[in-house]
Amino acid sequence: MTPGSPTHRPTDAAYPEADDVDLPTSLLNLPWIDSHNHAHTLSWSDRERYALSGCRAMVMVASGNHWTPYKPVRPADVRFLWDDAINRHRIIERNHFYEAKLAVGVQTGVRVEDARSLVDAMNDYCALEEVVAVGEIGIRQSQQVSAWALDEQMDVLEAQMDVAARHDLPVILHTPTRLNDDEHRRPGIGLHGYERNSSLSQAPVYEAENPELEAVKYDVEAANRAGLPESRIVASHADPNNVEYLMEQTDCYASFTIGAPWLTGVSPSTVAAAIREYGPDRIMIDTDCANVLRSDPFALKRAVFELYRLGVDESDIETVVFDTPKRMFDLDL
Repeated sequence: MTPGSPTHRPTDAAYPEADDVDLPTSLLNLPWIDSHNHAHTLSWSDRERYALSGCRAMVMVASGNHWTPYKPVRPADVRFLWDDAINRHRIIERNHFYEAKLAVGVQTGVRVEDARSLVDAMNDYCALEEVVAVGEIGIRQSQQVSAWALDEQMDVLEAQMDVAARHDLPVILHTPTRLNDDEHRRPGIGLHGYERNSSLSQAPVYEAENPELEAVKYDVEAANRAGLPESRIVASHADPNNVEYLMEQTDCYASFTIGAPWLTGVSPSTVAAAIREYGPDRIMIDTDCANVLRSDPFALKRAVFELYRLGVDESDIETVVFDTPKRMFDLDL
């Protein structure tokens, strides 16, 4: 029996720890911002989970044209996706109490016919109050069904960077994650069913020893030519393959996508390591939750607790999950 305790069997009280654990209960109510998701495609219940776990605001990326069942994609269909997200965002805010802002862009994961007409239309969309970013955009090494030449991708990418610069909006990049194909693919199945017909993937439009990192370098090159400051770039899907380049050779912000660690291999421990190495000021977290993937709306709230367990200061956690995205996307919260 533990001395001074009525329990019959020994309890932890018989083996006191050297230091008492004083957990900050303020983490329970710490507000956070998801800087990249596709929550307008989620169920009502999944969006409610964001609210229940403390989400204060989110940036819903409306550019999901790579999910269309036919390719190449027509401009009218991309506009439909933009309009659909715009149409949904007010009722999402009304139902769930958080701010639901938007990003619009032309992805190059699949070839889009007459993409420059969409870039021209983006100017009017970017003038809307609910649109706070251009994205997600970025160079892709290969497409499905119909290849999109690198020089044509660069042209569309740079034009969108120019739109962002003229409207003083940040850009959300899709930075390709460096995956181990043996771990993530099976013949005839594809990337966890992300694309149904993975056999239709086209040959790479550029070759590089590290094609995922090379794509990010192409993106930064396009921003420089368009006159968009690197400090206005949020490199979503940051990972150990590109974070050193982003943090040491550019002024970009690194946003770690922690909503699908089973897919990307990125987890709160990845984020904690980056904070220890580079500080919290240019680091963010996003979930990238969407109805096309197995999504976890609680991922960011779980990351708040896990970062503290990994030794990250509470003030640094708040910087990463709230202060920096609030400032970057000019959110009036």
